[in-house]
Amino acid sequence: MNSPLTNRVSDAIALLSGMRTVRCPAPGCTVRVRFRAITADETARLTELATDHTRHGAKR
Repeated sequence: MNSPLTNRVSDAIALLSGMRTVRCPAPGCTVRVRFRAITADETARLTELATDHTRHGAKR
């Protein structure tokens, strides 16, 4: 598992290369979605997918 500093540096590098990163806010979840040059509708869909832990979290 990456450290928070490693994740922040990685996100900053991606931002400098024109990509946006959206991470799941759930503690311990490592899901992230990176994208660039997509439509507003696709941005909204991917952001919703990344931030809604129930859509990608572990099934029990």
